[in-house]
Amino acid sequence: MQHFEHFLERFIFASRWLLAPFYIGLVLAIGLLLAKFVKEFFHLLPVVVHGDGGDVMVGVLTLVDVALVANLLLIIVFAGYENFVSKINTGDSEDRPDWMGHVSFSDLKIKVIGSIVAISGIELLKAFVNVEAYTTEQLAWKVGLHMAFVVSGVLFAVMDRLSYKNH
Repeated sequence: MQHFEHFLERFIFASRWLLAPFYIGLVLAIGLLLAKFVKEFFHLLPVVVHGDGGDVMVGVLTLVDVALVANLLLIIVFAGYENFVSKINTGDSEDRPDWMGHVSFSDLKIKVIGSIVAISGIELLKAFVNVEAYTTEQLAWKVGLHMAFVVSGVLFAVMDRLSYKNH
């Protein structure tokens, strides 16, 4: 029976590698975001020359939005892979981010909700810059959703603080 238990435990431990394709898919999604960024950038060039300031602002905010989502995916890939699959061996690379290897699952949750709040805030700012394109009801929904993300983020932080105090 002990032999079976040892086999089962090794099998369960090895199952963490089933997560690796998810992280590969997220890296490929960053590549898709790069294509979206380049497309939006080239779409923005004639707007800068011929458009008005509001259109330029919305275009730049769209670029920032795409960059934030790409950063979020990268944080999830690095932290998720290191927390759940295997440590990333970068050798003595001076380019290794300081936070890599130090982001716990709890830290990852806070970073994700913080990024979602930032992305939502940018979407809300884009709506306010182009306010005439939205109805009052649409703007109210955008503000309400943003506030829901903010409150969720605060509650996540409070729960983390409370659980940290208990340890």
